[in-house]
Amino acid sequence: QVQLVESGGGLVQAGGSLRLSCAASGRTFNTYAMGWFRQAPGKEREFLAALSEMGGDPFYADSVKGRFTISRDNTKNTVYLQMNSLKPEDTAVYYCAARDYSGTYYSEYEYDYWGQGTQVTVSS
Repeated sequence: QVQLVESGGGLVQAGGSLRLSCAASGRTFNTYAMGWFRQAPGKEREFLAALSEMGGDPFYADSVKGRFTISRDNTKNTVYLQMNSLKPEDTAVYYCAARDYSGTYYSEYEYDYWGQGTQVTVSS
């Protein structure tokens, strides 16, 4: 079992940057594959980025490739999402997710645990 808590969301102007953090409880964080998703009002949850349990094999959605970077620090039980060149269409609630298995996953249905989300609002 793992609990996830996101932070770092907020209001930013278009073109700006934010770094989201997702802190995980438990002592086996380095066995969990991690991912970031977002959900805008009236839209389905969207995959953004994923990373394997040891930080390899990053995988990104086309919509954020080149702008967002996923990373993790297993010594701090934390996964990050660095977001640059933000656009108004990036406005959404951002979620991190964990799967108790090795690998990299892009389907929300493959993840076992979810955080409560953090709001990101990008103004034009």
